[in-house]
Amino acid sequence: MSEHFSDDASDITAQAADWLQRREFWNWNEADQAALNSWLDQSLSHRIAYTRLGAAWTRTARVAALKTHGPRSNVAESLSRSKTFFRLAAAFALVAAVGVGVASYFQAPAEKTFATALGERKIITLADGSRIELNTNTVLRAQLGDGHRHVTLVHGEAFFDIRHDAIHPFSVVADGHRITDLGTKFLVRAQSNRLEVALMEGKAAFDAADGRMKSPIVLVPGDALVVSDNQIHTMQRTAKGLANELGWRRGMLIFDNATLGEVAAELNRYNSHKLVLADPRTAAIRISASFRTGGTEDFSQLAHVLLGLKVEERNDETVISR
Repeated sequence: MSEHFSDDASDITAQAADWLQRREFWNWNEADQAALNSWLDQSLSHRIAYTRLGAAWTRTARVAALKTHGPRSNVAESLSRSKTFFRLAAAFALVAAVGVGVASYFQAPAEKTFATALGERKIITLADGSRIELNTNTVLRAQLGDGHRHVTLVHGEAFFDIRHDAIHPFSVVADGHRITDLGTKFLVRAQSNRLEVALMEGKAAFDAADGRMKSPIVLVPGDALVVSDNQIHTMQRTAKGLANELGWRRGMLIFDNATLGEVAAELNRYNSHKLVLADPRTAAIRISASFRTGGTEDFSQLAHVLLGLKVEERNDETVISR
């Protein structure tokens, strides 16, 4: 499953400029809007080009309004200004063709940073009704507003419930890759040179942030991928598996046939008091269980009472062994 980008960035930008000019200065109607929507749906690169030019046009119009001391003289003057803008857009398209994006010529909205501490969760509600839920020990930088809906997951884990807008796509950059919403609920986890993405609803396009992938991978519900050691691995997750993976949103961690080592590592993400498995044989024991995100003591009791393992407290660690 993939959606192909056009190799001719200047041509796409010129098309986007034409659509924007028609929308702003023609007698725009429902048929025109339907045709525009069809063009936007053809390619992610179409949506990006149109979004960038739309944001640039909005800023240009605001600047012109600030500089104008009286009413516009006539329609011809307005059209003249629009032509100047679109000539500039065509020039910017030529620069984009050699690797510099149109957006670099315009100031991006102010960046805001959101973060959670160890064991903390936080919900960010955007103006359009979209929601971002941050898991433990997560840092996210956001550029939102003026047609921009762009965030960077510096590290940690976040669940995105995004209200789709074809003209203003929402994108997430994490570990050198970009996930672009196509009407989506999805999970992103970036930690220790490993990136995980899982899709719950809608669609999302996954590609490299620097554009080195020839075409993005389009994810549909149940799709998941892992990027590790510069390799991309795709897989399918069951509805139950996806629900379990989102258990942290309820303060729960749910494990199905997981090793004690895996369970301990996950609990350690939420707690300063760490669980240590003393030897590989102990770490390899498998269990199916649920724990509170702060449930290190529950884990220790299960290991001792149900599995007959030795539990020893050492300062800020609990060491578990045979």
